Amino acid sequence: MGTDAFISLGQRALELALMASLPPVLAALAAGLVAGVLQSVTQIQDSTLSSVPRLLAALAALALSGRWAGTQLQQFLVDVLACLPEVGS
Repeated sequence: MGTDAFISLGQRALELALMASLPPVLAALAAGLVAGVLQSVTQIQDSTLSSVPRLLAALAALALSGRWAGTQLQQFLVDVLACLPEVGS
């Protein structure tokens, strides 16, 4: 296994980490934006009104995208484990 294969695995790992974390981050961003607009319109300045919707949105996004992310991580692990015999030789 050459250097190119290690770089490819590293690149794939970074892309997978980005894609797996993107749904909850975007959901929390959208929920925070909506909560911020609602807080500014109603002039209610309570910290729980901005953090609870973000948390719920991130959890909902994880629940919806968790199966896909788990499948992708499992496939990546299978690919990495398949490359291990080549590293030893």
